[in-house]
Amino acid sequence: MSRTVVIDPVLLSKVSKPARYVGGEWNSVVKNHEDVKLTVAYCFPDVYEVAMSHLGLRILYALLNERQDVAAERVYAPWPDMEELMRSKGYPLFSLETKTPVIDFDFVGFTLQYEMSFTNILNMMDLAGIPLFSRDRGEDMPLVVAGGPCAYNAEPLADYIDLFCLGESEESVQLLADTIIAWKEAGKPGGKKGLLKQLAGQQGNYVPAFYEPKYGSDGQYQGLTVVEEGVPAQIEKCVVSDVEHVYFPTKPIVPNIDIVHNRAVLELFRGCSRGCRFCQAGMLYRPVREKSPQRLVQLAKDIIKNSGYNEISLMSLSSADYSCLPELVDQLLDAFKDQKVSVSLPSLRIDSFSIDIAKKVQQVRKSGLTLAPEAGTQRLRDVINKGVTEENLMQACENAFKNGWSTVKLYFMMGLPTETDEDLAGIADLAYKVLNLYRQITHKNNGKVTVSVSSFVPKSHTAFQWYGQLPVEEIQRRQQYLKGLIRDKHISYHYHDAKTGRMEATFARGDRRMGRVLYEAWKLGCKFDGWTELFDYDKWMQAFKNADVDPDYYAARTRSTEEPLPWDHLSDGAGKAFLKKEWQKAVEGSLTHDCRHLSCTGCGVCPSLGVHVKDYKEGDSHGKITFSC
Repeated sequence: MSRTVVIDPVLLSKVSKPARYVGGEWNSVVKNHEDVKLTVAYCFPDVYEVAMSHLGLRILYALLNERQDVAAERVYAPWPDMEELMRSKGYPLFSLETKTPVIDFDFVGFTLQYEMSFTNILNMMDLAGIPLFSRDRGEDMPLVVAGGPCAYNAEPLADYIDLFCLGESEESVQLLADTIIAWKEAGKPGGKKGLLKQLAGQQGNYVPAFYEPKYGSDGQYQGLTVVEEGVPAQIEKCVVSDVEHVYFPTKPIVPNIDIVHNRAVLELFRGCSRGCRFCQAGMLYRPVREKSPQRLVQLAKDIIKNSGYNEISLMSLSSADYSCLPELVDQLLDAFKDQKVSVSLPSLRIDSFSIDIAKKVQQVRKSGLTLAPEAGTQRLRDVINKGVTEENLMQACENAFKNGWSTVKLYFMMGLPTETDEDLAGIADLAYKVLNLYRQITHKNNGKVTVSVSSFVPKSHTAFQWYGQLPVEEIQRRQQYLKGLIRDKHISYHYHDAKTGRMEATFARGDRRMGRVLYEAWKLGCKFDGWTELFDYDKWMQAFKNADVDPDYYAARTRSTEEPLPWDHLSDGAGKAFLKKEWQKAVEGSLTHDCRHLSCTGCGVCPSLGVHVKDYKEGDSHGKITFSC
């Protein structure tokens, strides 16, 4: 019989945004646990407004709830005021749908989107009453599973997670559910270890307890050893080859309160082959696989009908690269012309920006223009393989200004490999050029340019995975240097906290010893580290000291391309030789073309995973299929 957590409404009214914790949203799914064979708690280690905006969790939640034998429910991180109430009154962490304690579920799944949410994972497990370390969890405890982009370097969380799932999960999560149900019905042969051994033999599944890290006498990471017979030395990601027909939810949960992205979402395609050398997502989600316009329009109609949303966001890593975008936008606007439903493009590249498309999507709801040059000079844009020019930027802005735009947001990165003060000055120079262009075209002085600069964080599975991050003090100097170059009140300048970026880098390139740091930081009270008002750098520095770990070993050290890396056993399908070649080309400042439209660049993803590019204008990468919009 399932337990239920009942919180006194009077107490709940005393916390901020109590609607975060009540559930009952439109399109949420409530099932009786007695009627199913498997219960799943999907946990997002952030607050409701962020968690509800995440598409991946929405897909898996809806997908599993399509099954009669599974109940999937949502669990989000309580804000500190709610956590304080829960701890003081003895309330355990519970699901939104049935208010069932998380510890009572068969498996508890965490999504790993951002390194700075790791302390929230520990905090949520502790609130649930689940022992943090996997070695301390008995047979009666839920299976703790994690997936998402950060799973591609799973080692900092290896002591806490039973099973990591690499890659796209629509198909693999079904196999995971089937395997657990069959194991339960067979009387749980071999106990939890027997289940994990079976799961470890399936593609994309990594069981860290079956592997052991090796370190030299100097503390240098030397690699990973398989300590359980019969499990693979290399784990390959799962990939969905048929994106056209893959499951996509058409009954999205409509939130009780406003959330970060409160709109309908259409995923145009998976992957990106542009090859920006800093971009982890561009490597992890290869290859490009598009959905047809017909499929997307039908999905949009179903989603709007079932949700009542008045905005559709066309989402992908680079939405403007969708080969049938003009046709799709026309079809969507025509389909919803009487319903005042707007279409938005959140991610635009300068060179693929079409003012005609932008004008169309502005018909219902006006917004500013957002573009991402990433670097201030052509030299540095070539280093990172951005493949766009200043001419592309100015042409896009000229078209926009001539058609009524007055606000432009420009995204850049700071601390990129080989960056100099001259490159930084180029950021300010570009901002002034864009502003002056607006004044020349419109003869007005009401234009606004926003310059947003994030700190570069080296990530696994990229060409820059070997590059050491600049010291915090140097990033801060560069931030102030750039600030001093921007003096026009019509140009706003925003930058990210350098200290948060440093912590992110330690986990992004960390090994299992970072798990000790994580535990010490959590004990010191670190949580919601991605939130500026709650991030405490001094506590993190104390955690490193307590764990006897040097953060610079992970974040700041430029590594040899020959040394073992803590994520070498976790494969996204791309060869390490390709990344080494890209690193060398970055040093030379030479470009690599987009394999989607030209010849194969040899990353290795398609042949190693048996999948290929699908583009509805170009045909697939092997010339076997030709599509038509």
